[in-house]
Amino acid sequence: MPNNLPLQEQQIVLTGTNMTHSISSRITALGGKVHYLPLITVHEIEASEDVTMLQHALNSEWLIFTSQNAVQAFSNKLERYKQTKEDCVAKIAVVGEKTAQAMEKLGFTIDFMPSTYSADVFVKEFPNYVGQLKNCLFLKGSLAKATIKEGLPFPVEEWTVYETIQTTDHVSALKNLIEQSKNVTVIFASPSVVEVFAKHIAADIGWNGFKIAAIGHVTETALQNVGATVDVKPEKYTMMAIIDELANGKEL
Repeated sequence: MPNNLPLQEQQIVLTGTNMTHSISSRITALGGKVHYLPLITVHEIEASEDVTMLQHALNSEWLIFTSQNAVQAFSNKLERYKQTKEDCVAKIAVVGEKTAQAMEKLGFTIDFMPSTYSADVFVKEFPNYVGQLKNCLFLKGSLAKATIKEGLPFPVEEWTVYETIQTTDHVSALKNLIEQSKNVTVIFASPSVVEVFAKHIAADIGWNGFKIAAIGHVTETALQNVGATVDVKPEKYTMMAIIDELANGKEL
């Protein structure tokens, strides 16, 4: 491997729920080393009312997805109850290109995506696009904020399809990596991850000695609220944008 790659000798830590091949291969191609040390896990919620809620979803005017995890849970339910995209008359709104790609893999067409991949931008732009709606269903996780429901000017039903669970399984490994290695960048993609890190890692070693990268201003704010300084936050709220900024050496 060439010794002049932009991420040479950089230790990149991914702390979210999944690590895609495209991200890991991009980091490796740029000379960095990937460490997948998730601080949260997600699990689909299965409930007795799923079959009823699924039928309601398929016949809604609009379905809103803000995460790939919600898309995966929706996909699981479609398969479990033997439904397909052909059974769905709802239009699809998403927040973020990865969520859009996940829906497109299921065969759905994306009808709306905000200019910035953030729920607070979504609630500003979506009403201008759709006008007034009779029924709109938001498929969400257990820790989703009330931004979508409270921010839209028409009634929004919610269906919690997955739960986010904090995990400390990788706390020791992550703490050791930061204490024993140089050139470590920890990427934070959600306030939930920030909370785990602050309580179980930063409480012991602080927020210095490594670079902090955040996806989105909500995560950035969560980091600032616990006393951390964000070094990298791209304008585009994606993991790939984080990697590109690290490779380009751009910092706030």
